[in-house]
Amino acid sequence: MVGFLCLLAGVESGTKLAATCRTHNGFSFGCIANDTWYVLVRVEPVCLTRLTNHMSLQLPEVETVRAIVLAAARDAGLNQFRLRDRSVKEDGTVVTQTDHRVQAFIARELQANWPQFTFMGEEMEHRQQARIVGGDGACFWALDPLDGTTNFSMSLPFYGISLGLVVDGTVQLGVVYDPVRDELFSAASGQGAFLNGEKLTTPDTDIPIRRCIANVDYKRLVSQLVDQLVRYPPFGAQRNLGSCVLEWCWLAAGRIQLYLHGGQRMWDYAAGSLILAEAGGAFTTIRGMPLDCRTFTKRSVVAAINTELQQQWLAWIVENDERLHE
Repeated sequence: MVGFLCLLAGVESGTKLAATCRTHNGFSFGCIANDTWYVLVRVEPVCLTRLTNHMSLQLPEVETVRAIVLAAARDAGLNQFRLRDRSVKEDGTVVTQTDHRVQAFIARELQANWPQFTFMGEEMEHRQQARIVGGDGACFWALDPLDGTTNFSMSLPFYGISLGLVVDGTVQLGVVYDPVRDELFSAASGQGAFLNGEKLTTPDTDIPIRRCIANVDYKRLVSQLVDQLVRYPPFGAQRNLGSCVLEWCWLAAGRIQLYLHGGQRMWDYAAGSLILAEAGGAFTTIRGMPLDCRTFTKRSVVAAINTELQQQWLAWIVENDERLHE
């Protein structure tokens, strides 16, 4: 999308604009009732310009962001398979030196290219992360430097990098990279989703829910709902692949049709949710609420390749989760 950055000069007035005129060299003049003049100066066109409540914002080119993510993966050797030393963080999740290396690389490149945006990565301190997300009109990068770290540390080839740009609680740009398969997923708001540069759309199909493959992460769901899913599954088959950021993208590519997760952090879903939405998929929380980036708390996810399937999937979950009837 092409827009214009503008500079507005003049005197504040409560009166309405009475007349405007435009010159051949890009100046626009407006005359208001009290004879105060405003001058609107056009400058060079810019790509992906958005107006926020506090500034005219130029968003990065997706191609440049993709290049940074690819370079970080290659620098860290993410396509090399071997057992890795790992440690366990306070929240019980696994981390390796590679997580920190990828995060440092990407943070450095983002700061060099777009210093106007704050950076938030998974491996930062919790207080700092919460402060960034909770900022008024926050504009920040949300990075998961290596999602699926347990898989990575044990040489199980399913993990990826996820980077999203959040503006006022909404994801405007997202990139997810699978270094094992060399698959680069990306999206910009209103511009569609892409896989290795090719347009990505969810399958246009009326497949019944009973034939679908569902990616379900059982360990973060309440036991009563898990029992219902195991005993009376509405889907045809179930998988759990171990990397949220790639699971979102595989859903966007139609490789799975349903998705259920009990609790994801913002860096898990920011980029992937935009890619799925731009590809034609649909998602909410378990309680049917929108999934945005306005809160730092973990969010549940109920998603599908299209709106009709997502509504059927959500309806079954609501019917079988006793908490939702309280």
